[in-house]
Amino acid sequence: MKFIHAADLHIDSPLLGLNAYEGAPAERIRGATRAALIALVDLALAERVDLVALAGDIYDGNWQDFKTGLFFREQMVRLARAGVRVFIAKGNHDAESVITKALPGVAGVHIFSSRKAECIELPEIGVAVHGRSFPEKAVVEDLLPGYSAPVPGRFNLGILHTSLAGNIEHPTYAPTTAAALCAKGYDYFALGHIHKREIVRESSPRIVYAGNLQGRHARETGSKGCELVVVEEGRIVSAEHVSLDVVRWHQIVLDATGVQTLEALASRFAQAAQAHADGARERLHAVRLLIEGESELAQREAEQPGTLAAAIQAATQELDGIEVWIEKVKIDLRSPIDRASAAERPDAVGDVIRLVDELQADEARLKAWMGEQLREMKNLPFGLLDADPAALDAEALRAALAEAESTLLAHLHSASQQGAGA
Repeated sequence: MKFIHAADLHIDSPLLGLNAYEGAPAERIRGATRAALIALVDLALAERVDLVALAGDIYDGNWQDFKTGLFFREQMVRLARAGVRVFIAKGNHDAESVITKALPGVAGVHIFSSRKAECIELPEIGVAVHGRSFPEKAVVEDLLPGYSAPVPGRFNLGILHTSLAGNIEHPTYAPTTAAALCAKGYDYFALGHIHKREIVRESSPRIVYAGNLQGRHARETGSKGCELVVVEEGRIVSAEHVSLDVVRWHQIVLDATGVQTLEALASRFAQAAQAHADGARERLHAVRLLIEGESELAQREAEQPGTLAAAIQAATQELDGIEVWIEKVKIDLRSPIDRASAAERPDAVGDVIRLVDELQADEARLKAWMGEQLREMKNLPFGLLDADPAALDAEALRAALAEAESTLLAHLHSASQQGAGA
């Protein structure tokens, strides 16, 4: 017997904000959840699996129209025609109270009741499948006690959308514990809700969060897909993660310490991008990049903001055999200036550093000073005109001050260099 365990498909997740990125492959990214489901069905058919277990959040919420539901139903029909059974336990995003539209069911696709747990036996393959759907979005009670005892002589597969104790990555719904799952006596628990793949327990029972089928933003990084499990004589003989994502998200930290030219920075990024794409070159790779370290490029960026991001964009044009889209470039570079020595200088550079140090050390003074600057500024964006610095986050103010210092020092340094050469 062979089965697939997947969860958190979030089909047609809206992915708001993509249009704000110039040149973003918005349609490809928005269509990625559908493409990943097609890849899942293709895998099921190619592997000739007996059943597919979907542990909730098939949809991201109520359908805007029937197209979302019709697309999913079309893929279920493909499985049904091949004799593949599908079992669905709805989660918080696709709970009974959330999805208000309806379509005719598909023979061979079983959606577990939201009123009580059910057990469906498949004697022809020696399996008993247990599950329950969410009746509403916010299920706060543990659903596990309502699941029936394991069926003797069967491979018992439990499907559950849940937050295990101690996991704070997602809201706590239908909370339970690994110990409670073990005590149930099943052979495999197919879990959903947590978007990062996690093997909670290797065996007796095997407990797995499959993670979501397709990463949707920069916080959902790495390979996404499903679990392919083979069972012989009631025992798991193999279980593997199969990548099905068509867009893969990455967060790359690039150390630019000692890098002095844009060409060298581009080369260093290209090496990092190639390494992250290794083994998955056929996908679109979406990258959020942090450039950090101590480099002369800090001054160049301060003098002309956007220079480093443009250099990175240029580097993507020359990557060999992989497609990379830069979602965002964050810069945390320090100029290789001896700040302690510079603070003792009797000129404007020293004045700036000493003022920044004083403000950073005194939160009240920092907020008061920021208020004075805001009142003196002309043509502020709407929303900042009446801003109260006392209500602003102190760490955000310190970060803004440090960035302003870096920009000002770069300009002062550039001016002093030009004066020295005149």
